[in-house]
Amino acid sequence: MSDASATSSPESDETEFTIDELAAHVGMTVRNVRAYAGRGILPPPRLEGRTGYYGREHVQRLQLVRELLDRGFTLQAIEANVREARPSVAGHTLDLLRILDEPHDVEPEIMTRDALAALAGVDRDNQLIDDLATHGLVRWIDGDHVELLQPQIVRIGATVVNLGLDPSTTISLYPLLRSRLRAIADAFVASVSNEIIDPFLDAGMPEGEWTQILAIAESLLPIAGQITLAILREQLGQAIDTELTAKLERARMANESHA
Repeated sequence: MSDASATSSPESDETEFTIDELAAHVGMTVRNVRAYAGRGILPPPRLEGRTGYYGREHVQRLQLVRELLDRGFTLQAIEANVREARPSVAGHTLDLLRILDEPHDVEPEIMTRDALAALAGVDRDNQLIDDLATHGLVRWIDGDHVELLQPQIVRIGATVVNLGLDPSTTISLYPLLRSRLRAIADAFVASVSNEIIDPFLDAGMPEGEWTQILAIAESLLPIAGQITLAILREQLGQAIDTELTAKLERARMANESHA
């Protein structure tokens, strides 16, 4: 994923660049810019004599190309979708990618092995770190330091361990939660895509509807999070009640058998 600063350009509609300035502004080589122009991804520049001047649309299109390449799209796929797009589409798409990236913009955290162990209230254990690394939650830096790739998840897991749950048990719950929540996320996104995004695309991405689409993308995570949390609380309450009832019944029967 590209640096967020690279996809939110401060240039105004009046700012113009020569091809050398444009390449430097978006972090590309002049050769690449010329190649993209030759493939029709960039519209022609404004000519003044023999010098071409490029503006905001050119910047946004090049930033979009880089973003999509970083995400694994082929240049052929990018060319097919960007070449014929209206001038505003690149800027809107960059805004959409920024919104979608925000939940993933987690800043890793460097921590000593001793600090990580103390966080969970356990003894220093290489196996524990290896298990976390297997799930992509941390990575070794050297013999005494690790990088928390998902610091929030690791800290929440440490809180659970401090409650008394075994570290290995806590870690084993992570892939279960992740897979079940991914299924929920896929179903939710598929519904939004089928009923909202597809009609928007079929209508040719009308300019007047982009604001609504961006608002939906921005609200998708908090709404889905609230629904998931509400249902989890309901189900967790029922699970606790069921488990507690079973334990109390077992204790009652044990007491009666010893009476």
